[in-house]
Amino acid sequence: MKYVRMPIEIESPEQMGYSSIECNLTESSFKDMTFGEFNLDLKDLVLCYGDHLGLSPLRKIIAEEYGLKADDCLLSVGAASALFIISTSLLNEGDHLIVVKPNYGTNIETPKAMGIEMDFLNISFENGFKLSIDEIRKKIKPSTKLISLTQPHNPTGVMLSESEIREVVKICEEKKIYFLLDETYREMTFKGMTPLAATLSPYCISVSSLSKTYGLPGIRLGWILTKNPKLQELFLAAKEQIFICHSLLDETVALHFYEKMRTKRLEQNLKKIKEHFLIVKSWIESEKRMEWVEPSGGVVCFPRFKKEAGINTEKFYQILNQDFKTYVGPGHWFEMPKEFMRIGYGWPTTKELEKGLKNISLTLDRLAKH
Repeated sequence: MKYVRMPIEIESPEQMGYSSIECNLTESSFKDMTFGEFNLDLKDLVLCYGDHLGLSPLRKIIAEEYGLKADDCLLSVGAASALFIISTSLLNEGDHLIVVKPNYGTNIETPKAMGIEMDFLNISFENGFKLSIDEIRKKIKPSTKLISLTQPHNPTGVMLSESEIREVVKICEEKKIYFLLDETYREMTFKGMTPLAATLSPYCISVSSLSKTYGLPGIRLGWILTKNPKLQELFLAAKEQIFICHSLLDETVALHFYEKMRTKRLEQNLKKIKEHFLIVKSWIESEKRMEWVEPSGGVVCFPRFKKEAGINTEKFYQILNQDFKTYVGPGHWFEMPKEFMRIGYGWPTTKELEKGLKNISLTLDRLAKH
């Protein structure tokens, strides 16, 4: 494995220090919860090794939401470790991967570190970040083992339709290729959720977590869902060699959240997300130097400077960060030009979001004067 640190991690606010940032528009999740909100007494919790698959009642409640069984669910340390387990379990030297780009780093960087042959499905602004099913077919080789997509897409917030997902499933069944759908943002959609991929075929694998929609990245709780028992046994073997089992503290907190808090929290979060989305949409419509492909879900969007605006990107980020103490996710986090930026609108308060967007415009104003 040839590990290389990703820019999105090196330049993340938690690494740079939250105290230096006034308007944090980099985050790709909802606002973090505090443990005090749980009113949970854990003094009698026995801190032993847990079930290697994960806490059984928690796996059951997650799986049954989609009509699956507890054995179809494997708990992981966030979605990131789930993606790592899948890549290192299914891909070997000489294998071929088809993966959408831009993307969350782990979906690309782990196979890259393994030396896996990759073909990218490069989605473009000009085409509305729309995925081409025909391109998927054309890129398939005899050595193709996995197709990796995200829904809703990070960083653009664009979604696949149900018919597109089912078409990819059909292709995978025909070619005996596994289909990984990273569904971390699944609940945060504006036009209704598509079917969970794992429910559609034994060739499908769904990954998600409590980090993004619920603001619980600190308990590091994610999962892999698949109806394929052979795959689950393989993923369990990988998990046992990496970290044996999950933290019982994390799993117990997650179970309490699912049983007592999740429904109400989801309703509250979705309401706030929609309010913040409308704030960003209004700002984009008024900011004539920028353009976007309007997202259909998630809490991020991926606008860019218009070419005719003639923006010096290096000076832009320097002024925005240093003078206005406002941060966004620059395009190079996703191996895209710095004309693009990921703006997260779920994590900041309404006041911080409005101020951060205004600061972007003020930075553009200052550049126009020079």
